Amino acid sequence: MPNSSLDTHLFGSKTTLQWDFKYKIALGLASALHYLHEGAEQCVLHRDIKSANVLLDKDFSAKLGDFGIAKLVDPQFKTQITGVVGTFGYIAPEYANGGRVSKESDMFSFGVVALELACGMRTYCDGGFYLPIVSWVWQLYLAGNLLCVADERLEVDFDRNEMECLLVVGLWCSQPNSEGRPKVGQVMKVLQLEAPFPELPPDMHDIPLLPQHQLVPLNDL
Repeated sequence: MPNSSLDTHLFGSKTTLQWDFKYKIALGLASALHYLHEGAEQCVLHRDIKSANVLLDKDFSAKLGDFGIAKLVDPQFKTQITGVVGTFGYIAPEYANGGRVSKESDMFSFGVVALELACGMRTYCDGGFYLPIVSWVWQLYLAGNLLCVADERLEVDFDRNEMECLLVVGLWCSQPNSEGRPKVGQVMKVLQLEAPFPELPPDMHDIPLLPQHQLVPLNDL
């Protein structure tokens, strides 16, 4: 693809993406996932949604690539049991722990990518050291400081409402409880600002809270 993959812009040496492009990419990825889950004749579970598999054309429109481990499923079955494949940091807990794959497990992965887009950092570091970006963003959401996680390379050159929207959607999709995750159609309406932001219950991620003075950007850890 003319503009390579999303990860090369978020984490590589390429020029930082402008906010308008980032938000466009989030919408494009949601649209691609909507087609796989709802628009195709048979439901397709991608099973490896990550920034490296989001390809960008000359206009920075997002295309979802690498269907090597995708799975066709019967729409009448909500969940399927299968061997665990995918990429560390993007795999839903119910999939990692029990092999239960579903539309909701794809939505978890989408949520992680949404947070990476907004924050401009990986969910994990090279070498396998896991940085829980979801937990970090969630705690700052509860502390009322959500926008401080915005990609610092944007230098506050972003739409605050859209940034908050993308972060909230990322948290909504990446919650541990698969039954609480939204359908991709709901996500598209929120991202298009056609529906209000969801109310996220304070125990949604159920993680121990750090003292507020410890809630620092992951780049400082």
